[in-house]
Amino acid sequence: MKREDKSTSKVEKSTTIFEILSSNQSSDKQTRRKVQSGVAASPRQTWRDLLAQIIRDEEVKQQIIDALHISPVTLSRWITGKSEPRAQNLQQLLNTLPPQYQEQMALYLREENKLPTPPAGEDGQPSLTIPSEFYQQVFMAHATTSENLRFWSLCQLIIQQALGQLDPERRGMSIWVVCCMPPSGTHNKVRSLRESVGAGTSPWQSNLEQEAMFLGAESLVGNVVTSYRPAIVQDLDEDHSILSFSRVEHEKSIAIYPILYCGRIAGVFMVSSAETNFFLDPGRIELIPCYADLCALAFENKQFYTANQIALEVMPTYQDQKAYFVHFRQIMTETILDVVNSNNTVNNTQVDLLVWQKLEAALVGKKEDTLSS
Repeated sequence: MKREDKSTSKVEKSTTIFEILSSNQSSDKQTRRKVQSGVAASPRQTWRDLLAQIIRDEEVKQQIIDALHISPVTLSRWITGKSEPRAQNLQQLLNTLPPQYQEQMALYLREENKLPTPPAGEDGQPSLTIPSEFYQQVFMAHATTSENLRFWSLCQLIIQQALGQLDPERRGMSIWVVCCMPPSGTHNKVRSLRESVGAGTSPWQSNLEQEAMFLGAESLVGNVVTSYRPAIVQDLDEDHSILSFSRVEHEKSIAIYPILYCGRIAGVFMVSSAETNFFLDPGRIELIPCYADLCALAFENKQFYTANQIALEVMPTYQDQKAYFVHFRQIMTETILDVVNSNNTVNNTQVDLLVWQKLEAALVGKKEDTLSS
């Protein structure tokens, strides 16, 4: 009788354990069904949702529109999914956002494969090579972009990629493509250089083109152009040479590489950092000339000049130049009217260049008047 009780007790325990396991499995299945049916899952935020949240601030919204050169309608279509922005637009959008949103936006974009992950070496430093996929992107843009937009589009594409690879942690960087102005003056020489396309990460603005200035023989950029050799300064606070007079706010170190083709030069690829000794890392130094070489694709053959075609003038300081730049729109209007009256056909890019040539002539003339007085 005692044996039967023990046996019965064992059966009861076994049954109880079986029931518990069965109950747990049933509960797990129900939970999985709920998750699969969407009962327990919450909708995941996307980069479009985050952008919609960000532009509730009208000031930030306008900054994005201005920096990306898009209309409010285009921005709205991106958010609703009716339009897909290009990779270069997304990279520029990321750089334009307030700092507190940039990390989260980058995460969302990379999750959706909208933004390439900056390649890095084993030590976390920038990779020594530009991704092959990016070369393909540049070649495609070169082949498909209209002639009057090619220079700006290619430069923007290259600059945004360079910012992402050279400064992935957004420690502060600005990049400019600086061009030789067309030959002019009595001797028909290249007399100055112009900052043409630029972008940055905080503390610089994402779109630097409103800060563009002329550079000449007084600048480190001018020295690179006339010597055909790169220049790197690790600590601008310690550099007391005359070539540092064109230094801008936030700039602590700088690397400048010439943009060359067949022994001729079109300008430079200029990278500035908000940190001293930023360019001590060999990975960064090896990358910059590669980006400079890519920029050569943005220029036309006639925009490359031999050494004997270049005779740079000393240009006024940025503060002096700003006094002339306030008249940019007025000069633009006058130039357009002149073109219309002369029955010439030019595009916006050509009109823009004509305005810069007038400004250059005024600034060179001002400098000559100052020196002669």
